[in-house]
Amino acid sequence: MELTQKLVGRQRFASPYQWTIVVLGAIVLCSSVAHISLAQIDMRFLLLTFVTVIISSRLAVKVPRINTNITISDTFIFLALLLYGGDAAILLATAEGLCSGARVGKKLRTILFNSAVMSCSTMLTAQAVNLLFGHPTTLLRQTFPVVLMGSCVIALVQYFANTGIAAVGMSFKNDQPFWKMWSENFLWISITYFAGAGAASLIASSVGMVGFYAMLVAVPIISILYFTYYKYLEDIRATSAQAEQSERARAEAERARAEIERERAEQAERHVEELNQHIAEQERISRELEESREHFRHAAFHDALTGLPNRALLIDHLKLSIERAKLHHDHLFAVLFLDLDRFKNINDSLGHVAGDQLLITIARRLEECLRPTDTVARLGGDEFAILLDGLNEYDHAIQVAERAQRELMRPFNLNGHEVYTTASIGITLSTTDYDHPESVLRDADTAMYRAKENGKARYELFDKVMHARAVERLQLENDLRRAIERQEFHVYYQPIVSLDADRLAGFEALVRWEHPERGFISPAEFISTAEETGLIVELGQWVLHEACRQMHEWQWQNPAHRHLMMSVNLSAKQFTQPDLLGQIKRTLSETGLDPRCLKLEITESVVMENAETASTMLTQLRALGVHLSIDDFGTGYSSLSYLHRFPVNTLKIDRSFISRMGAGDENTEIVRTIITLASNLGMKVIAEGVETLAQLTLLKEMKCEYGQGYLFSRPINAEAAGLLILRGYKQKVESSVEDKFLDASQDSFVYVN
Repeated sequence: MELTQKLVGRQRFASPYQWTIVVLGAIVLCSSVAHISLAQIDMRFLLLTFVTVIISSRLAVKVPRINTNITISDTFIFLALLLYGGDAAILLATAEGLCSGARVGKKLRTILFNSAVMSCSTMLTAQAVNLLFGHPTTLLRQTFPVVLMGSCVIALVQYFANTGIAAVGMSFKNDQPFWKMWSENFLWISITYFAGAGAASLIASSVGMVGFYAMLVAVPIISILYFTYYKYLEDIRATSAQAEQSERARAEAERARAEIERERAEQAERHVEELNQHIAEQERISRELEESREHFRHAAFHDALTGLPNRALLIDHLKLSIERAKLHHDHLFAVLFLDLDRFKNINDSLGHVAGDQLLITIARRLEECLRPTDTVARLGGDEFAILLDGLNEYDHAIQVAERAQRELMRPFNLNGHEVYTTASIGITLSTTDYDHPESVLRDADTAMYRAKENGKARYELFDKVMHARAVERLQLENDLRRAIERQEFHVYYQPIVSLDADRLAGFEALVRWEHPERGFISPAEFISTAEETGLIVELGQWVLHEACRQMHEWQWQNPAHRHLMMSVNLSAKQFTQPDLLGQIKRTLSETGLDPRCLKLEITESVVMENAETASTMLTQLRALGVHLSIDDFGTGYSSLSYLHRFPVNTLKIDRSFISRMGAGDENTEIVRTIITLASNLGMKVIAEGVETLAQLTLLKEMKCEYGQGYLFSRPINAEAAGLLILRGYKQKVESSVEDKFLDASQDSFVYVN
C-alpha cells in the first residue's frame, strides 16, 4: 500500500511537469520572435529551415539495443546557431520539434512538449556559447582550438539539456528514478551530438569559403554518410542475426542434451517414486494424527456446547493461582461458583434446545464481565465458575459478582420467547490457606448453596462457619447413604380423623431416622440433604413400599379396616421421575394394596412449577385408581384457573393457617374460603396441625371433612398405630385421645410433614 501511494504520488507530477516545459518553451519562442531581425529571415535561412524540418528530421536511424532514433536535424540546428545566432536556432529547433513530434505522437500535449524541449535546450546552448565565447556567429572567426572547444560546448549543453528535460518527464510518467530513465534511453547517444556539432562547425567554416548555396552540396553528402551509417547498422543487425541464429542452434543442442539428461533423471525418479509416495503418505497420516491430537486436546479441556474451559482446565489454572499465592503472599485470587436459578423450568417448558441456547448466551455475557486474565468455565449443567487471578483487592470479586448478576437479570430471547433467569453465586477468597483446587471449588460451591438457601439471586462469601456446616452436611450425607443400606429408617404413622364421624379415617406415612450414635434425627435435618443428593428418590420409594405393605397387613388382619387410607408424600424429584407410574404399579402389585386405599400427596409448589406437565402426570396417576392430594395448600402460588383442571381428590390446608385461626380473624376466613372452594370443586379437605379443641370446633362448624394434628395423636410407630386401630377406630375422638390410645411420654418426635 505504501509503495502504491508513492508511485501514484510520483505519477501525478507528470502532466504538470510537461505543461510547465510547454509554457517555458512558449516563453522562449516568443522571446526569440521578439528579438530576431527580419533581415535574418532570408532565402538561405528559409532553405535551411526546409531542409531541417522536411528532409533531415525524417532521416532517422534506430540504434540497436537502445530505445532511441538518431537524426541529422541537430546538425542543421547547430549550423543555424553558428550562422544566424541563438534566436534563429531556437525558431528552427521549435519548428523541427513540432514536425518530429507530430510524426511520433498524436496527443497535443506530447507534440507541444517535444517542441518545447527543443526550444529550451537550444536556448540553453545559445546562452552557454554567449557566456563563454560571445555571440555564436563570431565563434567561427576564432582559432581552431577555440572552434573545437566551442563545438564541444555546443554538443555537451545541447545533449545534457535535451536529454535531461526529456528524462525527467519520462521518470514522472513511468514511475522510475531519473537516473534509470536517462541511462537506459540517452546515455549512449551523446556521440551523435558531438558528431552533429562537429559537422555543423565544418560546414559553417566552409560557407565562408565556397558560399552557402554551394554548401547545399553537403546535404547529399550528409545523406550519403547517413545511408552509409544505416548500411553499417544493417550489417551489424545481420551479424547480430547470424550470431543469434548460432546462439539458437547452440541453445537447441543444449536443450536436446538437457532433454536426454531430463529423461535419465525421470527414469531415476521413477525408481524412487513409490518410496517417495510412501513417505508422503506417512507424512499425511502424521499430520492427520497431529490434527486429531490437537482436536482431542482442545476437547479435553473445553466445553463442547459453550466453548468455555471445562472443569479440568479450570483446575489447572487454579493450581497455578495457588502456587503463585504461596510464592508471593500479596498475590490474591478469588473463585465465583454460579448456579442458575430455575433453569430446569426453562428446560422443561421450552425444551433442551432452548436451554442450550440460553447456556451459550449466558457464557458470552459472563465473558463480557471479565478481564483477559480471568477464566470463566462451565462445570456442567447450569453451573459455571469464574477464576479472578491477580486481584488488587478482594472487593473486585464482589463487583464482578454483582456485574454478573446484573447481566443475567436482563431478558434472554430464545426463539421468540422472552425468558428471565438469575444466578446464585458463592465466592471463596485466597485468604484461606488452600493446597488443592478441589477445596477452592468445594468451598465456593458451599457458599453458593448458602446463597440459594437465603433466597437465591444473591451471592454469599465463604467463611469458617460455613465450612463447619459443610463438613457437618457432608458427614450427614455419608451417614444418610449408609442409613439406607443399614435399614436405620422407620416409617411412623400419624392418624387422619374423620371430623363428621369422629373416627379414624387413615394415616399419613412419615419417615424417621434412628441414628446408631445420635439417636432419632428430625426430618428437618436430613430431608433437604436427601433432596439435594437425590437419595430422596430411593428413600421415598422405600417409604411408599413399606406404608403400602403395612396398610395391607392391617386390612388383612380385619376386613373392617378396609376403609382406611394410607397417605404417602411424593417429593419433587420423585414426581419428575420418568418411571414414576411404573414404580407405583409395581409397589401396589408387590404389596397387594387396593389402589383406592392409597393417597399420594404432592406439595402445591411442585404442582404449580409446571402446571401443564403436572396436570398430565396427575391424570395418569389418577387413572391407576389412587387418590391424589395437594399438600400445604395455601402456601404456594396456585392459580384457580388451573386448580379445577387437576384430577385431585383432596386439598390439605397448611398448618400455618390452622394454628393462627381465631374467631372472625383473617386466617379463619382463608380456611373457610378454601373449604368452600374445595366443596365447589368436589374435593375433600384435610386440616393439618389441629392442636386445640377450639380449632377442632371451628373446623367442624365450617364442615371440614378431615383433621390431622397433635390433638388426635403425634406420629407413632407401626405397633402403636395397630393398637390405635384395634382399640379406637369406632370410639368417639375426645380431647383425652392421647391418654386413651397412646402415652405421650412414648413419643418425643417433632411432627414435620
